[in-house]
Amino acid sequence: MQRHAIVLAAGKGTRMKSKKYKVLHEVAGKTMIEHVIDNVKQSGVEQLVTIVGHGAESVKETLGDKSLYSFQETQLGTAHAVKMASEHLQEKTGTTLVVCGDTPLITASTLQSLIEHHERNQAQATVLSATAPNPHGYGRIVRNANNDLTAIVEQKDASVEQQSITEISSGIFAFDNQVLFDTIEQVNNNNSQGEYYLPDVLSLILEAQGKVQVHHTSDFDEIMGVNDRVMLSNAEFAMKSRINEYHMRNGVTLLDPASTYIGPDVVIGMDTTIEPGVKLAGTTVIGEDAIIGQYSEITDSELGNGVHIKHSVVNDAQIADDVIVGPFAQLRPGANLGRKVKVGNFVEVKKSIVKEGAKLPHLSYIGDAEIGERTNVGCGSITVNYDGKNKFKTIVGNDAFIGCNTNLIAPVTLGDFALTAAGSTITDDVPNDSLAIARVRQTTKDGYLKK
Repeated sequence: MQRHAIVLAAGKGTRMKSKKYKVLHEVAGKTMIEHVIDNVKQSGVEQLVTIVGHGAESVKETLGDKSLYSFQETQLGTAHAVKMASEHLQEKTGTTLVVCGDTPLITASTLQSLIEHHERNQAQATVLSATAPNPHGYGRIVRNANNDLTAIVEQKDASVEQQSITEISSGIFAFDNQVLFDTIEQVNNNNSQGEYYLPDVLSLILEAQGKVQVHHTSDFDEIMGVNDRVMLSNAEFAMKSRINEYHMRNGVTLLDPASTYIGPDVVIGMDTTIEPGVKLAGTTVIGEDAIIGQYSEITDSELGNGVHIKHSVVNDAQIADDVIVGPFAQLRPGANLGRKVKVGNFVEVKKSIVKEGAKLPHLSYIGDAEIGERTNVGCGSITVNYDGKNKFKTIVGNDAFIGCNTNLIAPVTLGDFALTAAGSTITDDVPNDSLAIARVRQTTKDGYLKK
C-alpha cells in the first residue's frame, strides 16, 4: 500500500514574536520542520508534501528536495491547508499521514504505529490522541457509551462538559487518501473561528457510517505543539531530556545531564564521559572511551576512541584516536589530527593536517599547513599563511623541531629533522637535517643604563 504525508507548515506563528518563520525555530539545534520531516520519512512514507505560506522560500531552502511543496496563500484553517496538497495527491491511493510542522517531538515509531493501526483496522481515518495534563487549547476527543469516537471538538467550540475531557487530539491523522480528498470538499466553516477544520472530515466520515479509529500515545510530550517562546523552551527541555536519556542507556556517562546539550544527530560510543556544560551539535560522531571536558563545544566533527577534549571549541574537524586537545584550544574547519597528537592551551588549528604523534603544546596558530609525524612546534610559533589577499601553505616534515616564537612565512617547506632557532622568521625552505637561524644577532651595550 502506498503511503504519503502532508506536513502543515503555512502558519506565520505571530505568537513567537519573531522575524523568523515559526517552523524554522530550532529545538536541540535543529529546526522544528526538519525534526518533523525526518521522522515522517523514517516512518515509511514514500511521498511527502509540505504546505507552505508565509516564509515559503526560507522553508524550501531549509528542506530542499526532501519534500514536494504546495502553497497556501491565505490561512483559512487546517482542512483548507490539506486541500492545497490535492495538486500532488488527489489521484493517489493508499494512506496519507497529516502532521503539523510545529510538533518537533513526534517520533518515527509513533507515526509508524499510527499508520499500522489505521491500515490494520481498515479505517477511513485515524486520529492520534494523548492524555493532556492541561487540555486547554486542544481539540477534545468525544466518545460515546461504547467508547467509540463521535467527534473532535475544538476548544473554542467545546461545551463546559467537553472542556473537562483530558483526552485530546494531537492534530496528527492518518487517512484513506481517496476518502480524504473526496470528503474535504464537504467541510464548511460554520464555527466560532470561521475556519475549515480538518477534524470535521472525521465527523463527515462518521455521518456517512464510515470507520474512524483513535490511536492513543502514552507520551504527551510527543504531540506538544509550539506556538510561542515558552512552548519552544518546553520542547527544548523535553527533547534534551529524551536525547540525554537515550545516550545514557547506551553506555555514555553524563556527569550532569541537566547542563549537557546533545543534538539529535550526534553519535557517541560507549564508555565515553561527557562532563558538565558540554554542547555537542550537528553531525558530530564521538568514539568510545573519550572524555569531553566541561564547557567544551563540538560541532560537525568526528572524534576517535580515547580522545580527551579539555575546555575547547571544535568545529568541522577530524580527530583520530588518543588525541589530547586543550585546555582552551580551537579547532576550526579542516583541522585533521592524527593519532596521539597533542594540541595544548591557546592553540588554534585551521585547515591543516597534523600527523601522528606531533605536538603543538601552547600558544600557536597553525593554518593551511601540514605538520609531520612526531614534530614539535614550540610555544608562540605560527604559520604566516595570509598576505592579505591569498592563502599559502606551510609543510613541515617528520621529527622536526620548531623553536619557540618561530614565524613560518608561507609558502615554505621544512624537511625531516629540520630545526629552527627560537625567534626565527623563516622565509626560505629548510632541507632535511638542517638548522635554520633567521634573526638579528644580539648586541649588548655594556653599562648603557649607568650612562
